[in-house]
Amino acid sequence: MFVSTSSDEQSGRSASAGAADPAPRPSRRVFSREYKLAIVAEYENAPNGEKGAILRREGLYSSHIIEWTRARDAGVLSGAAGESGAPVKRPRKSAEQIEVEKLRRQNEKLQADLARTRMALDIMGKAHALLEGLSESAENDGPPTTS
Repeated sequence: MFVSTSSDEQSGRSASAGAADPAPRPSRRVFSREYKLAIVAEYENAPNGEKGAILRREGLYSSHIIEWTRARDAGVLSGAAGESGAPVKRPRKSAEQIEVEKLRRQNEKLQADLARTRMALDIMGKAHALLEGLSESAENDGPPTTS
């Protein structure tokens, strides 16, 4: 009897499973600025019963239309992109900008923690004063006398 120590055989995988997957991963669709504007305009001008038909015909989701409409309203689709229709990339933030944002978030968190701690101390002070007042009034009343 032959005993194999291959990790592939021990895990139950055959040697042929390591070959390339026969179905390649689909590529992501890219839509031009003109296409987006045309579809949004067509979608907005269509009567309510026809909007779904446009989405099915084009193979789109309503989230595409919502996103594209917001981009159009913000002016991103109106010509801010390059002439080729490629999206304009945001400039990368410098190391200082990243550090400033990180410190600003940390500062906001610490200020919120400080405010919470101050409120808790205020409540504890009031509770302490109340308990002192109750204990003083109990001492002044004295124990009840039995006759």
